[in-house]
Amino acid sequence: MNPLATALRPDRFCNARILDLDTGELGLPQTIEVSADGRIIRITEQRTAGHGDVDLAGMTVLPGLFDAHVHLSPKFPFSEIDPDEDPAQTALRAASHARDALYAGFTTIRCVHEQNAVDIAIKHAARDGWLEAPRIVGAGRAVSTTGGHGHGFAPTYADGADGFLRACRNELASGADIIKIYITGGLADVDEGFDVPKMTGEEIRAAVTAAAEHHSYVVAHAGSSAAIREAIAQGVRSFEHGYSIDAGTAKLMADTQCVLTPTLSVTTLGDWMLEQGFDKESVASSLEANLHHRASLRNAIAAGVTIASGSDVAPGMPCDGTVCGVIEIELLQQAGLSPLEALRSATVVAADLCRVSAEVGRVSVGLMADLVAMPGNPASDISALRGIRTVVQAGRVVRHDRLAHTAMASPAPAQTN
Repeated sequence: MNPLATALRPDRFCNARILDLDTGELGLPQTIEVSADGRIIRITEQRTAGHGDVDLAGMTVLPGLFDAHVHLSPKFPFSEIDPDEDPAQTALRAASHARDALYAGFTTIRCVHEQNAVDIAIKHAARDGWLEAPRIVGAGRAVSTTGGHGHGFAPTYADGADGFLRACRNELASGADIIKIYITGGLADVDEGFDVPKMTGEEIRAAVTAAAEHHSYVVAHAGSSAAIREAIAQGVRSFEHGYSIDAGTAKLMADTQCVLTPTLSVTTLGDWMLEQGFDKESVASSLEANLHHRASLRNAIAAGVTIASGSDVAPGMPCDGTVCGVIEIELLQQAGLSPLEALRSATVVAADLCRVSAEVGRVSVGLMADLVAMPGNPASDISALRGIRTVVQAGRVVRHDRLAHTAMASPAPAQTN
């Protein structure tokens, strides 16, 4: 028996004021009717909530949030990571982070490297109802070159075009949905510059070829403009970080319909990193890159590059009175996106990037009922996301803080944050 089969699955969510993510307009109260399999079957005029309904009066309703750059498995600080850790230990830690992300409102995540490929195991377990987790679009293990970025995080290593083709095919055959590669250095190692190339054009092209064979795509960790331009020439269209993007490269990214997931948290959240035990030298190195990082994002925004939200950690981790995934959305707004654009980066844009927009990413008839609800209007004040009170995934009530005041057919599942 599916252990989540008896969880709350109401037929109706009443008094829902749905935020239009195209116009930013907040609708009048409506009722969202949901089928037994969790799909929205109609959205009708307001009605009084009855027995078995969930009343969302006074709250704004959005689609469930996305985080497009997630790592569920790492320990903090990174010096605590054991590349030879028992996969069961990795999976248990990652499953806890996955549950926290879901309760925080992130109903879909894109994992872009997990030790022991535990994202794939969690995805399958959640699909079968054995644990609570967001929908996962997973890369399994990232593919790096010998001596490349990711050393110590247990990626899979390959060298040369043939080696990359084989390694990427193996990840896809093992259940990965996408391929993650590291084409430059990063900030995790103070001795490794983010502008240093770590991969040849032939190796990048081999990864793209393997992904195309599976109707998938490549996600590239990229710090510099030169590396991004080379990767675009080889067929990559999804880029992470972009610590140093000049105006010309930003225009090329826009012209070739690339998506950038900036992960501003990486160069902003110094206090949080210190709380997690990172050494002062590493934190200082990350913060030093912040000005370049924000200037790069401004170049991308000005050029019209599509921006997706991704926190580079587990998005349900506590941070500054909320969670890391919400902080990242706020940072995007502070860096130049409008509140509505920031919301889109974590909903419709990310759904397109994850190639799941036929199922989730909007509150629309025919799509799955993935919903979050909160007082206030985040299109006017993005910090309203800090007040999420209701989380619904595929019609199942994951969290409803006003449950005790709502007529429901059965009790809510226990929550452990």
